Amino acid sequence: MSIIQSIILGIVQGLTELLPISSSAHLFLIPWIFNWEIPESFDVALHFGTLLAIGIFFFKDWIELIVGGYNFVIKKEKTIQGKMFWYIVIATLPGGIIGFILDKYAEELLTKPMIIAIALIIMGIILYLIDKNAKKETDYKDMTFKQTFIIGLSQSLAFIPGVSRSGITMTTGRALGVKREAVAKYSFMLSAPIVLAATVFKLKDFIEYFLVADMVGIIAFAMGVIMSFIVGMIVIKFLLDYLKKGSFKVFAIYRIIIGIIVIGICFIK
Repeated sequence: MSIIQSIILGIVQGLTELLPISSSAHLFLIPWIFNWEIPESFDVALHFGTLLAIGIFFFKDWIELIVGGYNFVIKKEKTIQGKMFWYIVIATLPGGIIGFILDKYAEELLTKPMIIAIALIIMGIILYLIDKNAKKETDYKDMTFKQTFIIGLSQSLAFIPGVSRSGITMTTGRALGVKREAVAKYSFMLSAPIVLAATVFKLKDFIEYFLVADMVGIIAFAMGVIMSFIVGMIVIKFLLDYLKKGSFKVFAIYRIIIGIIVIGICFIK
């Protein structure tokens, strides 16, 4: 893996992880199209870059959530922050466990360009239709346990490349009547625990990679994470501002176009 390849994939990860267009699809398709050899652990490393972006961008929110969650149990103080902390914790568990099990047994079967292309197109259509017809009622602070739990459960489908964790959670949230900006923020916050768990789970692979990699390989690895972090910070700010007035239509159209292009490449190859 070269430094240029890692920078490109870092930028792609920062863009696609937080937008509802599937980072797993892009991180598979780009090396597939250009015949790049990418270490398996690099995928998780790039996700760690966007995890840092979520952690730093929402640093104040995370502190308030953690303190609120502690006070909710210990001091019996019922605050919005305390409520949302435990909503995120409870919503993460089933989706994370189911997704982990399915990902482990279905990874080889589903990581095929044609399947990814179909998933991109189908989810693009579903995202557009649901977003277009959804009611704009619930704000972030007013989300209910039922809404947050179902959104969390839906992310178990993110094991399918092309579905997108942010895509499926934002689509589910819109179907449940959550405002665009609110469901985007909740989707970002909800993704953090699972990405952190995946990073810890792959820690052994990171160590093994660094033990055998040369200096170029180590620099490439680091550059990918840094680019993923920087672009991720920019994308979070952009999407939250954009969704105050804009819709998910542009992302749905992009998914469909990319899916059609990939299908075309499959036939050519």
